[in-house]
Amino acid sequence: MRFMIIRKADAETEGEDIPTPELFAAMGNYMEEMNKAGILRGGDGLKPSRYGARIEFREGTPTVLDGPFAETKELVAGFTLIEVPTLEDAIAWMKKWPTLDAGGNARLEIRPLYEAEDFGAAFTDEERAREDRLRAELAEKQS
Repeated sequence: MRFMIIRKADAETEGEDIPTPELFAAMGNYMEEMNKAGILRGGDGLKPSRYGARIEFREGTPTVLDGPFAETKELVAGFTLIEVPTLEDAIAWMKKWPTLDAGGNARLEIRPLYEAEDFGAAFTDEERAREDRLRAELAEKQS
């Protein structure tokens, strides 16, 4: 199963603070460990919300809201994609998250990604072929 690990934002990630060399090294070592284990599928940090925007739709009409956004606890500071057999395996890996992050007070959320088989008959052969083609094109671009 694929899982997205969401690193929740805090005052530090929403500020202009650049991580310390020690935190860069700890996160790099952690990501390298997951990569060597063959479970890492991607991940990146996000710039503070003041550099972003939200688009909300009301009856089909989009409204753009510029950052920053006030509710820091609802924001995302970064993400990691992993592929492991179970949620329990994902939790075990996240328990290894570097304690230097957020002074040992980081908040992570683990969410499974939908897989084609989760949609049953609604995911037609045509849609499966399209998804396979798009994934192949993406993989080609990344190599």
